[in-house]
Amino acid sequence: MPTPPGPPAAATSAPPTGATAGEPPVAPDAPPADRAGRLRLPRHARRVWLVVHVAFSVGWLGLTAGVLALGIAGRFSDDPDTVRAAYLAQQIFADWLLIPVSLVSLLSGVLLSLGTTWGLLRYRWVATKFWLTLAATLASIFALRAFIHDAAGQVAAGTVPPDGRAPHVLVIAPSVALTIYLVATVLSVVKPWGMTKRGRRLAAEARAARTKRPAAAAPGR
Repeated sequence: MPTPPGPPAAATSAPPTGATAGEPPVAPDAPPADRAGRLRLPRHARRVWLVVHVAFSVGWLGLTAGVLALGIAGRFSDDPDTVRAAYLAQQIFADWLLIPVSLVSLLSGVLLSLGTTWGLLRYRWVATKFWLTLAATLASIFALRAFIHDAAGQVAAGTVPPDGRAPHVLVIAPSVALTIYLVATVLSVVKPWGMTKRGRRLAAEARAARTKRPAAAAPGR
């Protein structure tokens, strides 16, 4: 999930020692029941995936900003050569970078979430980041790339879009995506809203299990 400083997202910190969705360690944010939980990813693996996630999240953010800049140039420039170059460059980004960068960011964020006690759906901020990043990934791969290909096809064929230039969507879509990634970044830092209903249930079950263990061991002492 893209989370540059900590989303796009996938999002993008683990409660005790690691990170879910790419944030730095923040032990105090996890309630006692969760801090007692056992992490599934070994520390070394967690750090490796954290580096991968942060790197690709930052890359996704930069890639989206670049696509937006090219979309603005193609939409508002009066120079046909600039329009042509902008849309052809967008196509290169879309074909060579958009899919791998977005998927690695999303999947590494999911892996970090599932591999730590944060979980994927235990905290509202993590779940929100996940759904936002998933939506941005699917929209980028299946919708934005199609719009970019249409515009690039027009200029490659020598038909520079009429005054009004190529579609506003090539400015609007990257702007929306960039906003989503910034929201995901804020969620990574602030971590608002607390646990989900599922998270509270799992935490209660963990506390109950820890309470029963000493009681069960007592007769054998």
